[in-house]
Order: sequence, then structure tokens, then C-alpha cells
Amino acid sequence: MTERLGLDALLSHPANGGLRLIAGPPDAGWSEVAIESTEADLPDEGADRLAILTAPPPDSPWQQDALVRRTRDRGYAALALPHADGFGAGTRTLADRLGLAILHVDRPMVLAKACWHLLEARDALSLEVVRKVAQSIEYHAEGLRDLLRNLSANVGHGIALVDSEGVLTEAGGHLDPAVHAAVDFAPWVDIARTGDGGTFASVRVDSPSREGLRLGFFGTGLGDAQVSALAVAAEVAMPAVAARILIDEVADVNDASVSSGVLRDFVDLRGAPEADVERRMLERGWRTAGYHLGFRIIGRSRLDALQLLRFVTGRLGDIPADSHATTSGRGVSGWLTFVEPPTPTQVETLISALRELHVACRRSFNVATGVGSLESGSTGLFTTLNEATDAARVAMGRSATGWFVRVDGLGLEQLLLAWTDNDTFVPAAQSLLAPLQEGGGELLTTLAAYLDHESGIVPTAAALGLHRNTVSSRIQRVQELLGIDMDDPEARLALHLACRVVRH
Repeated sequence: MTERLGLDALLSHPANGGLRLIAGPPDAGWSEVAIESTEADLPDEGADRLAILTAPPPDSPWQQDALVRRTRDRGYAALALPHADGFGAGTRTLADRLGLAILHVDRPMVLAKACWHLLEARDALSLEVVRKVAQSIEYHAEGLRDLLRNLSANVGHGIALVDSEGVLTEAGGHLDPAVHAAVDFAPWVDIARTGDGGTFASVRVDSPSREGLRLGFFGTGLGDAQVSALAVAAEVAMPAVAARILIDEVADVNDASVSSGVLRDFVDLRGAPEADVERRMLERGWRTAGYHLGFRIIGRSRLDALQLLRFVTGRLGDIPADSHATTSGRGVSGWLTFVEPPTPTQVETLISALRELHVACRRSFNVATGVGSLESGSTGLFTTLNEATDAARVAMGRSATGWFVRVDGLGLEQLLLAWTDNDTFVPAAQSLLAPLQEGGGELLTTLAAYLDHESGIVPTAAALGLHRNTVSSRIQRVQELLGIDMDDPEARLALHLACRVVRH
């Protein structure tokens, strides 16, 4: 015998014949197995053995009690048989007192095979698991997640693809964070264990495009034979998983390229309707009707936009809204869409969710994020996306806000100051200076001259041929109409840029 077989290992075996603990110690273990039709056929010496009976137990409680006593008196550590779940409370209590594990099993012969695998035939167990991996690979998989589901279902244990940061994707259960923390990413094969019985048998993924990945099977209560077999299974499954990752990445690159092109064409139209673009947007599930809240995440240093997109789309599912995102330049553009207008409270909640997304992104990417205002319709979608781009550019230099800026939280002059070479600057400048256009525009002319002469009243008056009191009065009127502090150098520069744009 190669090792002692614990009940927890047998319960975790995917092909244990429907085994369940009915009564007795949950930590029972044995080094040998005896399988017979009835208790009378069992060997007399049962020390450190599991007794498996193929015939069901007697019906009467006293006969069940007698069966339990005789089995324990002969030294057996556990008794497995069909219909053991029908034992009464008295028989179960007796088993607990005697220290005999009573196990219900639907298919005794399957249980006997599992015991043989775990105790005496490690190679056979490994071959069985490898056969199941091969069957899984033969199935058509729609993607990586589908392949992992096939592998988990056939092998009978959880499977996970991980990196040093955490679980990337998994199937058949959830890998305990404590087990992940115990993983050694250096060796080819690693067995990570925790004190509560969690185990992860993993191998490095040989992927030319993604470094630091590991693929492994996991479970609790696994014996050494099972862990060894699962490590072999991970090695056999790894090439197929690596190939699937590469296939999916090529598909992701193509899809991102197409979606980025569609968004670029839409933005170029500035929200104007165009049948072909609208059709392509609908094919991607993008609606221009309704209400939209745009966001833009851009790299503050060099980054992989596709990797950022994967991260963002994975997190957008946590936000309660219809969300879309695609690569755009050196970052990601996206938006949330609503059929009905969200309330101000809901908008603030969504802004908070986008801020949390930004914070999560910054753990892996050096990015800045901008959020536009809530807008409606096709033109509104264009507007909020453009606003988000402007806000992201401003956020690039805003460490005080954590490199996160929303348009609704900015003064208009800040946007004007930051960006004069984009599509929103001219209308923003016109909107800012509109109150000065009335009455022949003398206020605008005076303001422009005042700013050209470094905010000097006397040189401005000389340039315009006016009395200095007139210039002073007009500048005071400009401040009242615009609500801008002319003593603020940033505001003065913003106004100066706006005047240049509007007047020329």
C-alpha cells in the first residue's frame, strides 16, 4: 500500500459512487479496502480497513445496530453500503459512539475503483484524468471560458487561470485567495496548499503573448495521489489553454479594431445621423437613442490599450447600466446608456462607480480618467464622449484629484485653458463670451485689448482712445456678466485664449 487514504480525499474524488458520510468520525482513514456482498463475507481481520458492501442493510433498527457493532468489533474503520442513509437516529448515534464511519454509496463498485486508484494505482488514476482532459480538448469550445468549463466538468475539479495579481478566470468553483497567495510562480509545476485543506496543482502557461500565467486544478481534502494526477492533468491541458488564449487574443484584436473604427466614424460625424454607421453600431449592440454618460481612460505613460480594454470590460459588468467600451487611441472610450433618464442621485452613484473603476485600473495601469455629462440621443452621445476626452486630458495633470476628472466638476475656464485645439473649445469659448457680444461688442473689444496689454487700464485706454475710467467701468461690467475673478491669472489666460478664438 502506498499511502493512507483519508475520507476527505475520497469524498473529493469526482467518481466516488455517490459517497456521503452518514455518521461517525469525519476524519476517518484507512490503508486497505475490503469489498464483499454482505457483512458475513468480510475478512475477520478488519483493522485499518474500509468495508464496502454491495447488498443493502437490513430494515429493522436492531439488525442495523447489530451490523454496526459486528463491523466495528472486527476492527473496521468505516462501513460503506447502499441505502445507509436509511439508518435510524439510534444506529447513527451508536456509530458515533463506537467511532465507526457509516457511508452511504449509490454505486459500491465505482467506490471500490476510486479506492483502488487512490491507494494502489496512481498511474492508472493519472491516465484516467489525462483521458478526461483529452476528451475535453476534443469538444468545440467557443472561447477560453468554455474550454475551462469543459475541463472542469470532465475532470471533476475546479480549474483556474491565474497570475500574481489574482484569478483571471475559473470554472467549477472558486479558488480560495489564501490558496492563490501560497502559489509559487517560479517553478514549472507547483503544489500550493493551505492549512484548511485547500490545494492548487498548477503549471506555468507557455504563452508567447502573456507572461506570468499559471493553469491548475484545485479542490479541498485532496490526497497525494489526486494532487499528483491533477498536476499531470494541468500539464496536459496547458498547451490547449495557451493556444486558446492566443486564438482569443487574435479575435479580441480584430474585434477591438472593428469597434474602434465604428466609434471613430461616429465621432467624425459629430452626432449627425448616417445610416451605415448606425447599422454598424447596432450590430455591436450600441444604441444612440436614450441617455448616455461617456467616459475616457487614457494612459499617462505607454500601455497596452487592449489589455486595458479587457480589464475595463471585465469591471463594467459590476455597474448597473448598459455599458459599452472600445479601444481609442492610447486608451479606452466607453459610455453607459439608459432608456429613461437616471435621477441626479443615480448619476452620482454611477460617477462613484466609474471612479472605483478608475482606482482599480490604476492598480495595474498608469491612467487618467475623464467623465462627461449626461446627454441624450445621437448628438448627446457625441457630446458626452467629447467631454469625457477633454476631462481625461485635464485629469492627466490633476494628481490632487487622483487623475480623475468629471466635466460637471470643472469650471468652463479650466477646460478652455487646458485645450484650445479640440472640437469643444470654439463653442465653449463662444458660450463663455456670449454675454459680451451685445451692444456692438464693445465689451468684448475692451476685454480683448485689456488682456493684450497685460491687464493694464492706462495702456488699454490709450490703445482704444478711451478714458481710463471708461475702461475700468467696462472691465468691471465684464466681471459681473461673466462671473469670473479677473485677479485669477488662470481665468485671465482662459479669457485671453477665448477672445483670440472668437475674434479671429
